[in-house]
Amino acid sequence: MSEDMRPIEELSFREAMAELDSIVGMLESNTLELEESLVKYERGVALLRALKGRLGEAQQKVEVLMGELSGDKDDEARDTTLS
Repeated sequence: MSEDMRPIEELSFREAMAELDSIVGMLESNTLELEESLVKYERGVALLRALKGRLGEAQQKVEVLMGELSGDKDDEARDTTLS
């Protein structure tokens, strides 16, 4: 791993998004050699996977907090349909 590529888990969400945006720009520029393009593509996929995971976790936290705000509903009043 090169010095400028920190482990993804050490990056903030904003830093990971910025790096992914940079990688997309490099790949779209068609200026990289094939080998470097593959390395960047792999890093981009890993960043995207990590970002999606973080978003999923954040969404779950928000849903839990929203449930706490709305109070506990009894089973008959709870909406059990899938959206």
